[in-house]
Amino acid sequence: MKIVEEIKAYAPCCEQEARDKTVILDFLEKNPDAFCRSNPIAHMTASAWIVNRERTKVLMVYHRIYDSWSWTGGHADGEEDLLAVALREAREETGVKDVRPVSEEICSLEVLTVDGHEKRGVYVSSHLHLNVTYLLEADEREELRVCEEENSGVRWFTPEDALAASTEPWFVERIYKKLNKKL
Repeated sequence: MKIVEEIKAYAPCCEQEARDKTVILDFLEKNPDAFCRSNPIAHMTASAWIVNRERTKVLMVYHRIYDSWSWTGGHADGEEDLLAVALREAREETGVKDVRPVSEEICSLEVLTVDGHEKRGVYVSSHLHLNVTYLLEADEREELRVCEEENSGVRWFTPEDALAASTEPWFVERIYKKLNKKL
């Protein structure tokens, strides 16, 4: 499995990534259904930190479930090419058509907690997202479109304003600040 080799080769930038890398690899080894959300404990997801060409802006969505400005991303749903998942989700959630990887290499790893919630009228129990993040680039002049099912806003922010816009303290401190530093 190519993604397992990519995760193994990834050099963590901090203790959070080092510990989360171990958790992700251990889970992948023991759970053949780790790429499917039918695994109620944890499953693989992919996210994107989308920037403009000059790296002066970050594209975020206002996420309905989390009630906060956030990065784009979603479930692997059986797909092991997580870069393809990150690209698909970026397009679906923002309306941007011309989005491309800055690099095909993993930008960040994280284990994310997801509180129980309702999705399409069905209760989803609390679980973990074993997440791989990629750095993507888009043209900030391209038209943005809200994905009604998932978000209620799409907007470019300066990297600093992206931190201030998010109401999820753990994401700001542990993920978004780290991603901004990697720009």
